[in-house]
Amino acid sequence: MPDRTSVNTGTHWESIAGYARAVRVGNQIWVSGTTATDSDGRLVGGNDPAAQLRFIIRKIERAIAQLGGALQHVVRTRIYVRDISMWEPVARVHGEFFGDIRPANTLVEARLVGDEYLVEMEADALIP
Repeated sequence: MPDRTSVNTGTHWESIAGYARAVRVGNQIWVSGTTATDSDGRLVGGNDPAAQLRFIIRKIERAIAQLGGALQHVVRTRIYVRDISMWEPVARVHGEFFGDIRPANTLVEARLVGDEYLVEMEADALIP
């Protein structure tokens, strides 16, 4: 197996649940489901799904960069919203970041880890 490199953000959930923020093996990067939680465990974006997703995408971007990639290398995203009626503002933010990149995407309604979390996103990247 090729070398495996991980990025952790230091949240207490990573050690409790036994996962990394992102993992790179070879030229592939997988980013775990990411919420709008800052490094102190506080919610960012309040009751605004668009603000939460902007924070999430920037957090994902930092994790990918730490592993030698960039947003332009993202080939797949998965977005989970607490309420499907939030799909449009969330989709518009996704388009702000990925409109020119056009990764494969899924957006579904899901029960998230807490009612304050309106959006969660994961991403896969392929580094040339």
